Amino acid sequence: MPIRTADICDELGEACSVAEPLFRDFGAHRAFTGPIETVQVFEDNPLVRKLLATPGQGRVLVVDGGGSLRRALVGDRLAALAIENAWAGLVVNGCIRDAEALSSMPIGIKALATCPRASDKRGEGRTGVTVRFAGIEFTPGHFVYADGDGLVVSARAPV
Repeated sequence: MPIRTADICDELGEACSVAEPLFRDFGAHRAFTGPIETVQVFEDNPLVRKLLATPGQGRVLVVDGGGSLRRALVGDRLAALAIENAWAGLVVNGCIRDAEALSSMPIGIKALATCPRASDKRGEGRTGVTVRFAGIEFTPGHFVYADGDGLVVSARAPV
């Protein structure tokens, strides 16, 4: 039985944070959870690729793309890499592309929107830092819970 965000909120109360409802579901898995890993970039995705090429071990990659809607940070090739390396899901504060392909891929993906334009390839950004968007903080090692109701973050591991 998947962990439901409503149940997490009922159980943890103010000990969890609820993201503003800005995200759409793109992967085949609407519900996913795992420890947070972060990357902060702007219209540039080589660091995203670099992280997804490492063992995910059930983690969720939170990509703070600054909310840009001008370039996609994740597409079907990066999603396939995430699946291959056992990442539980992706949360993208920005755009994805290849939405049709992503819809049948066995991974959870939440993002703001779609954009067909690819990202830049400068390799700029930061990894493993606390990022803030959608009204909450995403801290590496904390846990994200995602489903059709939204996103919840807590320092506490799944029950």
